[in-house]
Amino acid sequence: MTYLYTFLIAMVPLIELRGAVPYGVANGIPMWQAIIIGVIGNMLPVPVIFFFAHRVLKWGADKPVIGGFFSWCLKKGHSGGQKLTKSTGEKGIYYALFLFVGIPIPGTGAWTGTLAASILDLKFKNSVIAVIAGVILAGFIMGISSIILVNLF
Repeated sequence: MTYLYTFLIAMVPLIELRGAVPYGVANGIPMWQAIIIGVIGNMLPVPVIFFFAHRVLKWGADKPVIGGFFSWCLKKGHSGGQKLTKSTGEKGIYYALFLFVGIPIPGTGAWTGTLAASILDLKFKNSVIAVIAGVILAGFIMGISSIILVNLF
C-alpha cells in the first residue's frame, strides 16, 4: 500500500513529488524506488495539464463572463513567452523551466511548470523534457534530504 500511496501523493498538486518521496522513504521504500514511483506519478498528469490548460483558455476566450480574463491570459502568456525566449534564447527558457521545476520549494513543480509552459506557448516536447528533468532533480534532492532526516531521527 505504501507504494500506491507514494504514487498517488505524487499526483496531487502542490504536494507532488516533494511530498511523495519523503513519504515513501519514511515508510521504508528505498530512495531510488521512491524517486521512480514519484517521478512516474508526478509526470502522469503533465500532458493533460499542458494541452487542457491551453484549450480551456482558447475555449473560454469568447465567452461572455470569462472571455476577457481568458483572452488576457492567452495574450499575456504569448507575449511573455516571446519576451522570455528573446532574453534567454530558445534553449534558455527551457533551462529556466528545468530549474523552476527542479528546485523543491512550495509553488514550483511539474503542475505549475507545465501550466506556465502551456500559457507561455512553449513547445510541448521541449517543455516535457525540461519538466521531467526538473522532477528528477527534485526527486534526488528530496530523496537525499529524506534519508538525512530519517537517519537523524
